[in-house]
Amino acid sequence: GYVQQRRESSLKYQTRCIRCFPNKQGYVLSSIEGRVAVEYLDPSPEVQKRKYAFKCHRIKENGVEKIYPVNAIAFHTHHNTFASGGSDGFVNIWDGFNKKRLCQFHRYPAGIASLAFSPDGAVLAIASSYMYENDEPIEPVEDVIYIRNVSDQETKPKS
Repeated sequence: GYVQQRRESSLKYQTRCIRCFPNKQGYVLSSIEGRVAVEYLDPSPEVQKRKYAFKCHRIKENGVEKIYPVNAIAFHTHHNTFASGGSDGFVNIWDGFNKKRLCQFHRYPAGIASLAFSPDGAVLAIASSYMYENDEPIEPVEDVIYIRNVSDQETKPKS
């Protein structure tokens, strides 16, 4: 019933999503600047050395890098890996402990608004919706929910 810690965000711009690790050791935070931060709750200097942030959900087009907000994060409960979804329409699966992207799914027709793994980790629900980052869309985009089976090959850390 009380605040255990109060922290500044390690990301410079507006936070879009925060999710706690299933193992309760930390959290993952995302922002509108196309970045994700992996933070740990233990305040000891040895543990804090492990925190980091990385760029993602960016696309190079005609030599110009477009940066997209990271709107959604969902943890796989068995593997401690996580999915990120951005306004670029991509879903990526990450191994946060080993700092690696495990896979990227095909591009969805609109930005990813929300993600959720099933309790057994076998299914990922993906909400694709225009998020109005660029005012009105040029062409109307349908809001769609996708239900996708995921495999251990896509979600399990590589040894």
